[in-house]
Amino acid sequence: MKINLDNAAKLQALKGWGTSSCWWSQYCADKDAAENISELLYGKRGLGLNIYRYNVGGGTDNNNCRVENPWRRTESMYNFDRESETGEYDFSRDKTAVDMMKRCLDKGNIDTLILFANSPHYSQTSTGQASGSLLYHTCNLPKANYRKFADYFLTVTQHFLDEGFPVKYISPINEPQWKWGGSFVWQEGCHYEPEELAEVYHIFAEEIIKRNMPVKLYGPESGEMGGLTKEYLDILLRDKTVMQVLEVFAYHSYHDDNNPQKRAEFKNSLVSPHPELRFDMSEWCELPNKSHTKDFKGALITARIIGQDLIYGGAQSWTSWVAVNQISVHEDGFDYSDGLLTANDDFSEWHIAMRYYGFAHFSKFIPAGSVCLDNGFFPDESNDFNAFSFLTPDNTTVTVIVNEGEKREIELDGSFERMAITSSNRESQLKEIYKGDYKSKISVPENSILTVCAK
Repeated sequence: MKINLDNAAKLQALKGWGTSSCWWSQYCADKDAAENISELLYGKRGLGLNIYRYNVGGGTDNNNCRVENPWRRTESMYNFDRESETGEYDFSRDKTAVDMMKRCLDKGNIDTLILFANSPHYSQTSTGQASGSLLYHTCNLPKANYRKFADYFLTVTQHFLDEGFPVKYISPINEPQWKWGGSFVWQEGCHYEPEELAEVYHIFAEEIIKRNMPVKLYGPESGEMGGLTKEYLDILLRDKTVMQVLEVFAYHSYHDDNNPQKRAEFKNSLVSPHPELRFDMSEWCELPNKSHTKDFKGALITARIIGQDLIYGGAQSWTSWVAVNQISVHEDGFDYSDGLLTANDDFSEWHIAMRYYGFAHFSKFIPAGSVCLDNGFFPDESNDFNAFSFLTPDNTTVTVIVNEGEKREIELDGSFERMAITSSNRESQLKEIYKGDYKSKISVPENSILTVCAK
């Protein structure tokens, strides 16, 4: 098998790599754990991520909250008094999460800070809860409160700007098509039909322009590539006010993990016809998660999805879902946390999940500003062998090979000077296995990820 690099066509430039601080950073108060985790995620010795998603939470009314898991609740900076039906801002709240954001910013790699919300503040919703309507597929934000929500979110945004945080984007809606609420809730969320979403975005756009804020709209973080995603895009494109400040159409690539063709169709039908927009894949994890944290399959799947989202789907950045999630030990004794890292509730115990290394094979070798390459490869029906190529700003060609099957022999154009591998059979991850001039065929071990770099 030969991978064509000499004549590889240049595709889109990459804006970088990220993850979310949602649901964990507010509990990471242990300073040693916070420092180590921030370095693993945003430091030069770690993943070196440059995109940070901070959750502007909908808050919790302890007398009217159905979300049982404390990690799925948030502390809002808007303190609402239900008896007087008035509120005031307290920007000392959510301190631990803000401290983590500061610590990650101090690593010096972040150039894109995104504030996002899963729900409006609970005081603005129909139910008085941030976990969705009492009826599935029903918006929990009354039309009369659209502007209140915008004022709340933009007031928090302005606070961060005034404090010197480099907020670049705001994303007020997250996964609008899902049912959210109903008889069972587990997190914050809010459903929006396309017309409702467009009206909320229009008000946000008006207010950003009116207040002359140095931020752009980001979103609407559609929860999948199909479904209502095209309807959300089409209705936003028709609003001239929204398009003045909507710079990025962000979406999530859940539910199509074994379908590279679906990504190609998404690129052909939505991405390519709209070169005026940047398309970001802003959230993904294995869902449902069948890979425990020590299972190398989790790293293989993560690496495959990253490459396919970029090369076939046309995404200009790739962001994982939560950086850290709770340790979740099942009956088989394994931890099925879906984060890049896993931790207990007070972070006295935490571990790196294998999927972290699948991400590292991209972020540590392919910096923002790199260009995706069409190397002529597309996986067969088994989808168990993939090869993704990139050209970095310093003119290094990087190919990430993801082999989920038996040992393969491949041939790459040119000579290569560095190779790093992660596999289930090796004690050390990201192990450098070659450095020097290399021209012969490359042997790719079974169940392995191999990153090959060439000048």
